[in-house]
Amino acid sequence: MEYVACNLCGSNQTRLVFPSTIPDRSQPQNMEAFRCTSSGYGRHHAIVRCVDCGLIYSNPRWDDAELIESYEAVQDPLYVQEREGRVLTFERHLRPLEKITGPANGRKLLDVGCYSGVFLEIASRHGWEAWGVEPSQWAAEQARKNGLNVMHGSLATAHLPDESFDVVTLWDVIEHVTDPMAEIQRVRGVLKPGGLIVIHTMDSDSLFSRLMGPKWPWLMEMHIYYFSQRTMAAMLRKAGFHVLWSGPHGRFQTLGYLGTRFTALFGGWGARSSGR
Repeated sequence: MEYVACNLCGSNQTRLVFPSTIPDRSQPQNMEAFRCTSSGYGRHHAIVRCVDCGLIYSNPRWDDAELIESYEAVQDPLYVQEREGRVLTFERHLRPLEKITGPANGRKLLDVGCYSGVFLEIASRHGWEAWGVEPSQWAAEQARKNGLNVMHGSLATAHLPDESFDVVTLWDVIEHVTDPMAEIQRVRGVLKPGGLIVIHTMDSDSLFSRLMGPKWPWLMEMHIYYFSQRTMAAMLRKAGFHVLWSGPHGRFQTLGYLGTRFTALFGGWGARSSGR
Protein backbone atom coordinates (compact mmCIF):
# COMPACT_ATOMS: atom_id res chain seq x y z
CA MET A 1 0.00 0.00 0.00
CA GLU A 2 1.19 3.52 -0.72
CA TYR A 3 0.03 7.04 0.07
CA VAL A 4 -0.15 9.46 -2.86
CA ALA A 5 -0.71 13.16 -3.48
CA CYS A 6 -3.70 14.44 -5.45
CA ASN A 7 -3.33 13.49 -9.09
CA LEU A 8 -5.04 16.68 -10.25
CA CYS A 9 -3.43 19.47 -8.21
CA GLY A 10 -0.58 17.77 -6.31
CA SER A 11 -1.88 18.66 -2.86
CA ASN A 12 -1.39 16.35 0.12
CA GLN A 13 -4.26 17.93 2.04
CA THR A 14 -7.21 15.51 2.16
CA ARG A 15 -10.36 14.84 4.12
CA LEU A 16 -11.65 11.32 4.76
CA VAL A 17 -14.91 10.72 2.93
CA PHE A 18 -15.44 6.97 3.42
CA PRO A 19 -13.34 4.85 5.82
CA SER A 20 -11.89 1.55 4.64
CA THR A 21 -14.21 -1.45 4.73
CA ILE A 22 -11.49 -4.05 4.11
CA PRO A 23 -8.27 -4.81 6.00
CA ASP A 24 -5.03 -3.40 4.58
CA ARG A 25 -2.83 -6.09 3.09
CA SER A 26 0.57 -6.15 1.46
CA GLN A 27 -0.94 -7.15 -1.90
CA PRO A 28 -4.35 -7.84 -3.49
CA GLN A 29 -5.67 -11.22 -2.34
CA ASN A 30 -8.70 -11.82 -4.57
CA MET A 31 -8.33 -11.43 -8.35
CA GLU A 32 -12.12 -11.53 -8.74
CA ALA A 33 -12.23 -8.04 -7.23
CA PHE A 34 -10.58 -6.72 -10.41
CA ARG A 35 -13.00 -8.22 -12.93
CA CYS A 36 -15.23 -5.87 -14.94
CA THR A 37 -18.15 -7.90 -13.58
CA SER A 38 -16.92 -7.87 -9.98
CA SER A 39 -19.70 -7.83 -7.41
CA GLY A 40 -17.50 -6.46 -4.64
CA TYR A 41 -19.77 -3.51 -3.93
CA GLY A 42 -18.95 -1.66 -0.73
CA ARG A 43 -15.49 -3.26 -0.34
CA HIS A 44 -12.87 -0.53 -0.61
CA HIS A 45 -9.87 1.08 1.01
CA ALA A 46 -10.09 4.55 2.59
CA ILE A 47 -11.50 7.12 0.17
CA VAL A 48 -10.51 10.77 0.56
CA ARG A 49 -11.29 14.13 -1.02
CA CYS A 50 -8.59 16.64 -1.92
CA VAL A 51 -9.17 19.76 0.18
CA ASP A 52 -7.77 22.02 -2.55
CA CYS A 53 -9.42 20.79 -5.78
CA GLY A 54 -12.10 18.28 -4.71
CA LEU A 55 -10.76 15.16 -6.47
CA ILE A 56 -11.90 11.98 -4.71
CA TYR A 57 -9.58 8.98 -4.63
CA SER A 58 -8.49 5.90 -2.72
CA ASN A 59 -5.63 6.64 -0.33
CA PRO A 60 -3.66 4.59 0.54
CA ARG A 61 -3.97 2.23 -2.40
CA TRP A 62 -2.12 -0.61 -4.15
CA ASP A 63 0.99 0.48 -6.01
CA ASP A 64 1.17 0.34 -9.81
CA ALA A 65 3.09 -2.94 -10.03
CA GLU A 66 0.60 -4.78 -7.81
CA LEU A 67 -2.38 -3.49 -9.77
CA ILE A 68 -0.86 -4.36 -13.15
CA GLU A 69 -0.16 -7.88 -11.91
CA SER A 70 -3.78 -8.18 -10.76
CA TYR A 71 -5.27 -6.96 -14.04
CA GLU A 72 -2.96 -9.16 -16.10
CA ALA A 73 -4.23 -12.22 -14.19
CA VAL A 74 -7.95 -11.41 -14.43
CA GLN A 75 -10.31 -13.85 -16.16
CA ASP A 76 -13.97 -12.89 -16.50
CA PRO A 77 -16.27 -15.44 -18.21
CA LEU A 78 -19.39 -13.59 -17.01
CA TYR A 79 -18.39 -10.61 -19.17
CA VAL A 80 -18.57 -12.82 -22.26
CA GLN A 81 -21.94 -14.21 -21.20
CA GLU A 82 -23.29 -10.64 -20.94
CA ARG A 83 -22.32 -9.90 -24.56
CA GLU A 84 -25.85 -8.84 -25.63
CA GLY A 85 -25.93 -5.97 -23.17
CA ARG A 86 -22.39 -4.91 -24.09
CA VAL A 87 -23.22 -4.77 -27.79
CA LEU A 88 -26.27 -2.57 -27.18
CA THR A 89 -24.27 -0.32 -24.85
CA PHE A 90 -21.38 0.20 -27.26
CA GLU A 91 -23.72 0.84 -30.19
CA ARG A 92 -25.25 3.56 -28.02
CA HIS A 93 -21.79 4.91 -27.12
CA LEU A 94 -20.69 5.12 -30.75
CA ARG A 95 -23.62 7.17 -32.04
CA PRO A 96 -22.87 10.46 -30.21
CA LEU A 97 -19.16 9.98 -30.92
CA GLU A 98 -19.84 9.86 -34.67
CA LYS A 99 -22.07 12.92 -34.42
CA ILE A 100 -18.87 14.78 -33.55
CA THR A 101 -16.42 12.98 -35.84
CA GLY A 102 -18.70 12.26 -38.79
CA PRO A 103 -18.53 8.91 -40.66
CA ALA A 104 -15.46 6.78 -39.94
CA ASN A 105 -14.23 6.40 -43.52
CA GLY A 106 -11.39 4.14 -42.40
CA ARG A 107 -9.98 6.50 -39.79
CA LYS A 108 -8.10 4.97 -36.84
CA LEU A 109 -9.56 4.44 -33.39
CA LEU A 110 -7.83 3.11 -30.27
CA ASP A 111 -9.76 1.63 -27.36
CA VAL A 112 -7.68 1.65 -24.16
CA GLY A 113 -8.65 -1.17 -21.80
CA CYS A 114 -10.68 -2.84 -24.55
CA TYR A 115 -11.18 -6.08 -22.58
CA SER A 116 -12.58 -8.75 -24.93
CA GLY A 117 -13.02 -6.24 -27.76
CA VAL A 118 -16.78 -5.79 -28.07
CA PHE A 119 -16.46 -2.06 -28.79
CA LEU A 120 -13.77 -2.79 -31.39
CA GLU A 121 -16.20 -5.10 -33.19
CA ILE A 122 -18.87 -2.38 -33.22
CA ALA A 123 -16.45 0.31 -34.38
CA SER A 124 -15.06 -1.94 -37.14
CA ARG A 125 -18.56 -2.61 -38.44
CA HIS A 126 -19.07 1.16 -38.66
CA GLY A 127 -15.95 1.59 -40.80
CA TRP A 128 -13.26 2.42 -38.25
CA GLU A 129 -9.80 0.90 -38.33
CA ALA A 130 -10.10 -0.21 -34.74
CA TRP A 131 -7.24 -1.14 -32.40
CA GLY A 132 -7.19 -2.00 -28.73
CA VAL A 133 -4.80 -2.37 -25.83
CA GLU A 134 -5.66 -4.56 -22.84
CA PRO A 135 -3.71 -5.66 -19.72
CA SER A 136 -5.66 -8.88 -19.07
CA GLN A 137 -3.96 -11.76 -20.88
CA TRP A 138 -7.23 -13.70 -20.92
CA ALA A 139 -9.29 -10.81 -22.34
CA ALA A 140 -6.68 -9.94 -24.98
CA GLU A 141 -6.67 -13.57 -26.14
CA GLN A 142 -10.48 -13.57 -26.32
CA ALA A 143 -10.34 -10.50 -28.57
CA ARG A 144 -7.60 -11.87 -30.82
CA LYS A 145 -9.50 -15.14 -31.26
CA ASN A 146 -12.20 -13.01 -32.90
CA GLY A 147 -9.67 -11.50 -35.31
CA LEU A 148 -9.39 -8.14 -33.56
CA ASN A 149 -6.29 -5.93 -33.45
CA VAL A 150 -5.51 -6.07 -29.73
CA MET A 151 -2.15 -5.56 -28.03
CA HIS A 152 -1.58 -7.12 -24.64
CA GLY A 153 -0.36 -4.55 -22.12
CA SER A 154 -1.11 -0.93 -21.34
CA LEU A 155 -0.89 2.37 -23.16
CA ALA A 156 2.41 2.94 -21.34
CA THR A 157 3.92 -0.33 -22.65
CA ALA A 158 2.40 -0.40 -26.13
CA HIS A 159 4.90 2.17 -27.53
CA LEU A 160 2.48 3.40 -30.18
CA PRO A 161 3.62 5.98 -32.76
CA ASP A 162 2.91 9.62 -31.97
CA GLU A 163 -0.10 11.24 -33.65
CA SER A 164 -1.37 7.96 -35.08
CA PHE A 165 -5.07 7.85 -34.03
CA ASP A 166 -8.09 10.01 -34.78
CA VAL A 167 -10.02 8.88 -31.69
CA VAL A 168 -8.98 7.27 -28.40
CA THR A 169 -11.67 5.84 -26.11
CA LEU A 170 -11.52 4.85 -22.44
CA TRP A 171 -14.77 3.16 -21.48
CA ASP A 172 -14.86 2.75 -17.66
CA VAL A 173 -11.06 2.68 -17.48
CA ILE A 174 -9.82 5.99 -16.07
CA GLU A 175 -11.07 5.16 -12.56
CA HIS A 176 -8.80 2.08 -12.47
CA VAL A 177 -5.41 3.59 -13.36
CA THR A 178 -2.93 4.76 -10.73
CA ASP A 179 -1.99 7.95 -12.62
CA PRO A 180 -4.93 9.22 -14.69
CA MET A 181 -3.18 12.50 -15.56
CA ALA A 182 -0.25 10.61 -17.09
CA GLU A 183 -2.68 8.31 -18.93
CA ILE A 184 -4.52 11.27 -20.46
CA GLN A 185 -1.21 12.83 -21.48
CA ARG A 186 -0.21 9.54 -23.16
CA VAL A 187 -3.50 9.65 -25.05
CA ARG A 188 -2.72 13.17 -26.21
CA GLY A 189 0.61 11.92 -27.53
CA VAL A 190 -0.93 9.25 -29.78
CA LEU A 191 -3.79 11.45 -31.03
CA LYS A 192 -3.50 13.26 -34.32
CA PRO A 193 -3.90 17.08 -34.18
CA GLY A 194 -7.58 17.77 -33.61
CA GLY A 195 -8.12 14.19 -32.42
CA LEU A 196 -10.80 13.19 -29.92
CA ILE A 197 -10.51 11.58 -26.49
CA VAL A 198 -13.68 9.94 -25.14
CA ILE A 199 -13.86 9.04 -21.45
CA HIS A 200 -16.74 7.23 -19.77
CA THR A 201 -16.69 6.91 -15.96
CA MET A 202 -19.06 7.03 -13.00
CA ASP A 203 -19.96 10.48 -11.68
CA SER A 204 -19.11 10.95 -7.99
CA ASP A 205 -21.35 14.03 -7.88
CA SER A 206 -24.43 12.46 -9.47
CA LEU A 207 -27.75 12.58 -7.65
CA PHE A 208 -27.61 8.78 -7.23
CA SER A 209 -24.16 8.88 -5.59
CA ARG A 210 -25.19 11.71 -3.26
CA LEU A 211 -28.38 9.91 -2.23
CA MET A 212 -26.61 6.59 -1.65
CA GLY A 213 -23.62 8.00 0.22
CA PRO A 214 -21.52 5.11 1.61
CA LYS A 215 -23.94 2.64 -0.08
CA TRP A 216 -23.13 3.93 -3.58
CA PRO A 217 -22.38 0.67 -5.46
CA TRP A 218 -19.30 1.95 -7.27
CA LEU A 219 -17.30 2.28 -4.05
CA MET A 220 -15.15 -0.75 -4.84
CA GLU A 221 -11.63 -2.03 -4.30
CA MET A 222 -10.77 -1.84 -8.00
CA HIS A 223 -11.78 1.82 -8.32
CA ILE A 224 -8.98 4.22 -7.43
CA TYR A 225 -10.38 7.57 -8.64
CA TYR A 226 -13.91 8.96 -8.40
CA PHE A 227 -14.35 11.86 -10.81
CA SER A 228 -17.14 14.38 -10.93
CA GLN A 229 -17.86 16.14 -14.20
CA ARG A 230 -16.03 19.16 -12.77
CA THR A 231 -12.82 17.37 -11.75
CA MET A 232 -12.76 15.32 -14.96
CA ALA A 233 -13.06 18.50 -17.03
CA ALA A 234 -10.34 20.16 -14.95
CA MET A 235 -7.94 17.28 -15.56
CA LEU A 236 -8.65 17.23 -19.30
CA ARG A 237 -8.06 20.97 -19.58
CA LYS A 238 -4.85 20.70 -17.58
CA ALA A 239 -3.66 18.02 -20.04
CA GLY A 240 -4.35 20.37 -22.98
CA PHE A 241 -7.80 19.25 -24.12
CA HIS A 242 -10.96 21.26 -24.77
CA VAL A 243 -14.15 19.70 -23.38
CA LEU A 244 -16.80 19.37 -26.10
CA TRP A 245 -19.50 17.59 -24.11
CA SER A 246 -20.07 16.17 -20.63
CA GLY A 247 -23.15 14.52 -19.23
CA PRO A 248 -24.88 11.28 -18.17
CA HIS A 249 -24.75 8.38 -20.59
CA GLY A 250 -26.24 5.05 -19.54
CA ARG A 251 -25.80 1.44 -20.54
CA PHE A 252 -27.86 -1.63 -21.38
CA GLN A 253 -27.91 -4.82 -19.30
CA THR A 254 -29.89 -8.03 -19.72
CA LEU A 255 -32.40 -8.83 -16.99
CA GLY A 256 -30.45 -11.92 -16.00
CA TYR A 257 -27.22 -10.01 -15.50
CA LEU A 258 -29.04 -7.17 -13.74
CA GLY A 259 -30.43 -9.76 -11.34
CA THR A 260 -26.94 -10.88 -10.39
CA ARG A 261 -26.00 -7.25 -9.67
CA PHE A 262 -28.99 -6.74 -7.36
CA THR A 263 -28.24 -9.99 -5.54
CA ALA A 264 -24.63 -8.92 -5.02
CA LEU A 265 -25.61 -5.42 -3.94
CA PHE A 266 -28.37 -6.33 -1.51
CA GLY A 267 -26.81 -9.45 -0.05
CA GLY A 268 -29.21 -12.12 -1.28
CA TRP A 269 -32.45 -10.57 -0.01
CA GLY A 270 -34.27 -12.01 -3.01
CA ALA A 271 -33.12 -15.55 -2.17
CA ARG A 272 -34.33 -15.27 1.42
CA SER A 273 -37.67 -13.84 0.34
CA SER A 274 -38.29 -16.58 -2.22
CA GLY A 275 -37.92 -19.21 0.50
CA ARG A 276 -40.97 -18.04 2.43
